[in-house]
Amino acid sequence: MNDHVAVVDLGYGDAGKGTVVDALCAYSAKRAVLRFNGGAQAAHNVVTEDGRQHTFAQFGSGTLRGVPTHLTRYVVVDPLALAAEAAALGNPFELLTVDGDALLATPWHRAANQRRERARGGDRHGSCGMGVGETMAYAASHPGAPRVSDTLSRTRLRRRLAAVESDLGPAGVPLDDVVDAFRAFGRTVAIVGPTYGERLLREGPCVFEGAQGVLLDEWRGWHPHTTWSTTTFGNVSELCGSFTRIGVVRTYTTRHGAGPFVTEDATLDLPEGHNATGEWQGAFRVGHFDAVAHRYAVEVAGGVDGLAVTHLDVPERCPALRICESYTIDGRPWTRIVPGPPRDLGYQEALTARLHQARPGPLTRPDDWAAAIENLLSAPVEIESYGPGSADKKLLNRIP
Repeated sequence: MNDHVAVVDLGYGDAGKGTVVDALCAYSAKRAVLRFNGGAQAAHNVVTEDGRQHTFAQFGSGTLRGVPTHLTRYVVVDPLALAAEAAALGNPFELLTVDGDALLATPWHRAANQRRERARGGDRHGSCGMGVGETMAYAASHPGAPRVSDTLSRTRLRRRLAAVESDLGPAGVPLDDVVDAFRAFGRTVAIVGPTYGERLLREGPCVFEGAQGVLLDEWRGWHPHTTWSTTTFGNVSELCGSFTRIGVVRTYTTRHGAGPFVTEDATLDLPEGHNATGEWQGAFRVGHFDAVAHRYAVEVAGGVDGLAVTHLDVPERCPALRICESYTIDGRPWTRIVPGPPRDLGYQEALTARLHQARPGPLTRPDDWAAAIENLLSAPVEIESYGPGSADKKLLNRIP
């Protein structure tokens, strides 16, 4: 094992990546937390021993412990949302560095995202409405899409933002107001070059913090109910040669927004303190632990070295909670979701249609939930979590 750890959610998000990253930062000294996908739509809730609480979006989940955050080139940076988050944290900009090549999310991306999702009517994809996917889509077809380093030049920034406004339509905000706000962002944060991340990795142990979950991955999730983001370990592998791969799962499955959810069970008494029905995503949904989907996530993520199992305190409070080890479809068992060819959205769309037809197979209730999940996913449990704080975690022996 090496000193760097990557934390990836093996579900649909909301499994507890933030609290796991916070616990890793509490467990041993870390040089930095590196964010490697997503953007301002992330919501990683952290509660510290002294009662402080914050739902992290762009800052890393080690911030309350003074661990620096580095936003890599794979993060979609939203300066307006970041300013609001920084204010809530007491403006800890001394802890933040941003890769100059990272894309900028603008009000026009956000407005276009919301118009597009609204136009889908009852067929919404489940977007967060923050414009992250719209930013990625725009950059894929526009080489001059605005990036963080553009905030260092007013002339270049204004030209690029004006192009976005022209291409995507109005957002109800004056162009020059956005230019001024983004220029302020550029003067406030430390914008660094492409080798800065390598420097951090040389200087000490780092934690890579992912956003969303593998079942929402842009290429491996249930298309089209996915995010425009690589949620597997793929981006981490591009940034770091060797690291420990930790997959995070809850003892029950959750999904925020539209899309297949085979084990969903609205009768389960599982109140959620930090997730509610969102204007864009829709309802927060809960269901039994889905071993079939999570095995698929492990497989398409390229395997994990260990698991972090959160909410281990919940089964005792919810006697109806079970584990689903197989699906049934057309009266036949389905135990393995076979991954398709890389980047084949046609395959993923067909898979989504099939998942809509699937039903849970026999449900079981184990005596030892951590051991059962370890066995079902064929990976050792390295972190057991019985609550939101780091003191509620049991870190076993193989985490650096």
